[in-house]
Amino acid sequence: GEFILYYQPQINVNTYEVVGMEALIRWNHPELGFMSPGIFIPMAEETGLIIAIGEWVLREACRQAKQWQSIHSKMTMGVNLSPKQFRQPRLVETIAQILQETGLPPECLELEITESAAIEDFDYSQVIMRDLKQLGIHLSIDDFGTGHSSLSRLQFLPLDTLKIDQSFLRDLSRNTKAPHILSSIVALGQGLGLSLVAEGVENAMQLEFLKSIHCDCAQGFFFHKPLSAEDMGALLNTKSSNRPSRFQ
Repeated sequence: GEFILYYQPQINVNTYEVVGMEALIRWNHPELGFMSPGIFIPMAEETGLIIAIGEWVLREACRQAKQWQSIHSKMTMGVNLSPKQFRQPRLVETIAQILQETGLPPECLELEITESAAIEDFDYSQVIMRDLKQLGIHLSIDDFGTGHSSLSRLQFLPLDTLKIDQSFLRDLSRNTKAPHILSSIVALGQGLGLSLVAEGVENAMQLEFLKSIHCDCAQGFFFHKPLSAEDMGALLNTKSSNRPSRFQ
């Protein structure tokens, strides 16, 4: 009962509309206060508790997304799948059951999978991702550009979205190669018919560059920090919810 979800909005970089969000787990420890997932997720992975935690995150995120559907029916809820979750035998059945329980339309759920998890056992990944797609769920590769995926294999995965790792935006002003890499990733995604989401937008210069290379969407502190369910609901309810907080 100490876990809680926060939600980071994903913004259309041209209209500033909230088009989706990513669910992020926090641990509200009674003595230590809020703990970031970087502290406890590795331990959960090591002990195997990540399976139960991940199932709770999926169920809670889907329940909350269903609640917000009356406000924003086309919004997608992004949920990270850990490598161990991705490889649990009953993953597809569990997700189908959660969607049925919560009533969330499958197309409103986007599962985020890391490059390394998708490529580690490629044949298995193809089968599982195909089965998830048959449910109607959207699939994305998270932190794209930091793993070891083969671009020749990428075309064979039933993906909807590439999420560009924040390190590329962070290097934009100090590495002359970063703009070319970002442009190439966006061109690659568009060539494959995928949506693009840039992670870690922190200033106007980064946002303007993303616009210039026609990246679809972005998330980051320049728009909004991760929000509690209450604050996220308030954002969706306001008439100005399609404007980044810096411009309100």
